[in-house]
Amino acid sequence: MGSFLSRLLRALGLGPRAPAAAPATTVSTDSPSQSSSDSSPGHSRVQAFHSTPTWQLHFNTVKQTSKLMLIDFTASWCGPCKRMQPVVDAMASKFTDVEFVKIDVDELSDVAQEFGVQAMPTFVLVKKGKEVDRLLGASKDELERKIQKHRALVPTS
Repeated sequence: MGSFLSRLLRALGLGPRAPAAAPATTVSTDSPSQSSSDSSPGHSRVQAFHSTPTWQLHFNTVKQTSKLMLIDFTASWCGPCKRMQPVVDAMASKFTDVEFVKIDVDELSDVAQEFGVQAMPTFVLVKKGKEVDRLLGASKDELERKIQKHRALVPTS
C-alpha cells in the first residue's frame, strides 16, 4: 500500500513498478530514530521520524527556537536520495547548530503533502516554523550553500 505520491510517480514511470513491502524486521515506533550510513562511524545527527504525531511534536518544539532545521524528504526507492544520505550525515556532523531531519515520503505522506513535496530528494530549510528555502535534487554544493546562508541569518518576526 503506497502513498499518493508513490502511486503518482509510478503512474508517470518515475517510481518503482510495484510498492516495496517493508522488511519483516522493521518496527515502527513513535520515537525518532537516528539515521546512519556505512561511511560514518558512530551515530548520525540526522533524526528520522516514523509517525506524524512524533514529527508534529518535534516540529512544534523546534519552531519555538531560531535554530535552522533541514528537512530531507526522501524515499527508500530513490537512487539520488540514497547517494545524498552520506552527504547529509556529513553536513549534520559539520553544522552542529542546525537540526537535521529525515522524512520518508511513503511513511509520512501527509507531512510530505503539507510541505508540497513533489520530487525526491527535496530539502526544505525551516526557521521559526516557516520555510526559508528549498532545494530539489541531489546537489551537494547547492545544499551546503543554502545551509551556510540560512544558518547565519537571524530570523525576522
